[in-house]
Amino acid sequence: MADDKDKALEHFMQGLKRRNPGQKEFHQAVQEFAESVMPVVVANPDYQHAQILERLTEPDRIITFRVTWQDDEGNVRVNRAWRVQFSNAIGPYKGGLRFHSDVTLSVLKFLGFEQIFKNSLTGLPMGGAKGGANFNPKGKSADEVMRFCQAMMCELHRHIGEDVDVPAGDIGVGAREISYLFGQYKRVANRYAGVLTGKGLAYGGSPVRTEATGYGCVYFCQNMLQHVDDSVEGKTTVVSGAGNVALYAIEKLVAMGANVVTASDSSGFVYDAEGMDEDKLAYLKDLKEVRRGRMSEYAERYKHAKYYEGKRPWGVECDIAMPCATQNEIGRDDAKALIDNGVRVVCEGANMPSELAAAHAFVKAKVLFGPAKAANAGGVAVSGLEQAQNAQRVTWSVEEVDHRLHGIMKDIHRRCVEEGGNHEYVNYALGANIAGFRKVAEALLAYGAI
Repeated sequence: MADDKDKALEHFMQGLKRRNPGQKEFHQAVQEFAESVMPVVVANPDYQHAQILERLTEPDRIITFRVTWQDDEGNVRVNRAWRVQFSNAIGPYKGGLRFHSDVTLSVLKFLGFEQIFKNSLTGLPMGGAKGGANFNPKGKSADEVMRFCQAMMCELHRHIGEDVDVPAGDIGVGAREISYLFGQYKRVANRYAGVLTGKGLAYGGSPVRTEATGYGCVYFCQNMLQHVDDSVEGKTTVVSGAGNVALYAIEKLVAMGANVVTASDSSGFVYDAEGMDEDKLAYLKDLKEVRRGRMSEYAERYKHAKYYEGKRPWGVECDIAMPCATQNEIGRDDAKALIDNGVRVVCEGANMPSELAAAHAFVKAKVLFGPAKAANAGGVAVSGLEQAQNAQRVTWSVEEVDHRLHGIMKDIHRRCVEEGGNHEYVNYALGANIAGFRKVAEALLAYGAI
């Protein structure tokens, strides 16, 4: 069986790389997934006959378009944008929009592919998609961002809808960008509908959406520890990043009694051995969300803290590591440093922040490893709850949404445990991949050859 699986995996990946040359991020995401599910496919003749893996790794469609806009000096600017509609087997396409100069088709395909199974794990009827543009909002005026968003929506509105495709925010696309996109959608489509999530509370948004990915990651981490009769309380925790995911993960960790000692941005990380509290977190939120300052300013304000320029926090001794910055921020050597320093839990807040070799190292060392498609599913889960509220023309309370988020993350954990192991050690990466795959695969089988 092992030989059959290995041969099937090698053959499958050779074909995928041949069809998608140069798309290293997409190759990595599929490799990690296929390693887990190939034994399930090999054991099921129906999956093989129906070419389930081949269908799932080929997007339903990729929409590529030009976005032409004017900057504040009146210069015409041109960017490229994409929407990768990967699979609507279990519901309308759902996935964020990313604005960043590093956005490529490979990155969006990896994100859209992951989104299929992340959304499946939530138990909500959502398919997988991703989109974005190689536009960087940093350094742009609010008017320039508005004009870009309006120009982009002039084309994007043709391809989205509450029962077709419901984009959300991602890196570079926050509340401001979503509001500009939604306002333009209303203007060009002449209708008010829940076609975007992450909206402001004044116009159809959901409570807890901003906090959801960070909160959900901590809830999943707590579920992993409770499964082995432990908790996050008192655990020394290193967090990377300083965006929404990191800030609200830190907020929930502090509230639950963890000792959070790091945060980072693209310039470096800060180490606060005394741990963060509510006052320090309030300063950090103001620094990063309002003033758009650098992490070094934290160390300037809190003299006991140390700032490490150009470095990541994975050499700091900790019980829990929570990567919340970007993909592939933990390499093989970083994983070794964390393991050597006694890390017990790695819970991914960002999308695919661990390189494949790092993920393998964590599992081999029996570290509790919460992969992104499970651990950071809280954001899209609350996006799904926003869709439900929009459909009913209601807004639930903070307590109601948080209660539902708790339940969804607990249920994702249960699914991972059922497919990934036992009480002694659960391979959460294996469990998440197989649990997410089964639901989508069965739907594709039911539809026939489409």
